[in-house]
Amino acid sequence: MGSEQKNAFLAIGLSALILFGWQYFFAPQKPATAPAPIEAAQTAKVDASQVAATTSAGPIEPAPAVLEDFTVSTGENSLSFSSDLVFKNFTQSQAAFAFTDTVGSKKPLKLEFDFGQGFQSILVTKQTDNKFFDSTHDLTITTQLNSQGVANFAVTSSKPFRYRFVYASEAKKLENGQQRFFSIYTDELTHFDIAEDESKDQAVKWAGIDFNYHLFALYFEKETNLLVKSATDSTLSIFSNKSENALSFNLVFVKKDYDYLASLGHKLQNSVDFGMWGVFAVWILKGLQYFFTWFPNYGVSIILLTFLIRMITFPLQYKSIVSMKKLQLVQPELTKLREKFKDDPQRMQKESMELFKRSGANPLGGCLPLLLQMPVFFAFYKVLNHAVELVGAPFIFWITDLSNKDPYYVLPVLMTVAMFLQQKLTPNTITDPVQQKMMLFMPLLFGFIMKDLPSGLSLYIFVSTLLGILQQVFVFNAKKSGEPVVV
Repeated sequence: MGSEQKNAFLAIGLSALILFGWQYFFAPQKPATAPAPIEAAQTAKVDASQVAATTSAGPIEPAPAVLEDFTVSTGENSLSFSSDLVFKNFTQSQAAFAFTDTVGSKKPLKLEFDFGQGFQSILVTKQTDNKFFDSTHDLTITTQLNSQGVANFAVTSSKPFRYRFVYASEAKKLENGQQRFFSIYTDELTHFDIAEDESKDQAVKWAGIDFNYHLFALYFEKETNLLVKSATDSTLSIFSNKSENALSFNLVFVKKDYDYLASLGHKLQNSVDFGMWGVFAVWILKGLQYFFTWFPNYGVSIILLTFLIRMITFPLQYKSIVSMKKLQLVQPELTKLREKFKDDPQRMQKESMELFKRSGANPLGGCLPLLLQMPVFFAFYKVLNHAVELVGAPFIFWITDLSNKDPYYVLPVLMTVAMFLQQKLTPNTITDPVQQKMMLFMPLLFGFIMKDLPSGLSLYIFVSTLLGILQQVFVFNAKKSGEPVVV
């Protein structure tokens, strides 16, 4: 045998030795439980025989209960929940959007109980169509869904309990500014952002998930002092701090129609957030509804109501424009006085007041009437931003939903142009060039802000601005506004 062959055999032998040696000393060992499948099979046979035998050695643990889904319904309204009291779906004939799209969760609300061992889910079984029972805690739940789409639950138990409702959702904001949040109504309306860490301890009238003109709310038959906790895990917990033997609550999923919510009671209509100008906003909403009965188009209703409000507030607008015109005319004389008495502020103030008195100009005359109109204008803004009547309401041509933005930005552009024109016509009492340039920039900024807001708002501001321009032209052409100012 040649040396090359010997070397080859030697290399093969060393390789085999290294391979087997590595496998023996260093490779991971097979687990000792390798024959587990056989043992498991044997164990299964033993368990089966134990179950079959009448003389078992001890009690056998029952299999975990299988969750069931229950549905209560009346006409077109229905509520679905599981046997562990997780409320999953709500169909209501008055609602415009799907329940899951509104709440943002497949398990938006669950009910838990504390019988002395902490809050935990319980399992109920169905006794009749509207009655459910938990034998472990001697707890009975009866439910009823009425024709208005309100689901009432009455819970009783021979054992005292505390209860906790847990809302779960996820944050979302639409282009039209509608944002999902948790709403709580105590003595006032409070919004919690999803995943916000916040807590309250007050008498709760109702609580729920509010999004896109819809509300999924829980409210109680009587006000109860409850603890409210919003957590960073996108949940809102509402729980009692004392034990009771009974609980009565209602669930409702509705489109936020102000009149409909008011008919349900419990201050649910306050979920339509009109803010601090609510008194004015309610009347503006009623005005829109009234015009809609005569002209079934909410775009037309906005135009007619805007015209009516402008006519009512015209006397204030007239005084404001006249006063601003007079202030504009006395500006040159006022500038001379400021220059002449710049070292004597008291004399300058005295002479300025004398000038205002002779000319009939009032420094506050241009601002005060506008300030008095602001509550009405802000209330109109709130109504158009929160009124569910605009959801899905078409106007003309490309505007098919007044609650959504103008898809082609026509109204925001027209509104911006109208605001520029009104600014040019308005008497200017500002002499600082920098402030003048900033004022020219304001319509552009306002138009940019309005581009993604509901088209109903853009329509209102555009029409209101046009009517304001017409009023200014009328005032400027009036004899009184054309009279020279006596200086």
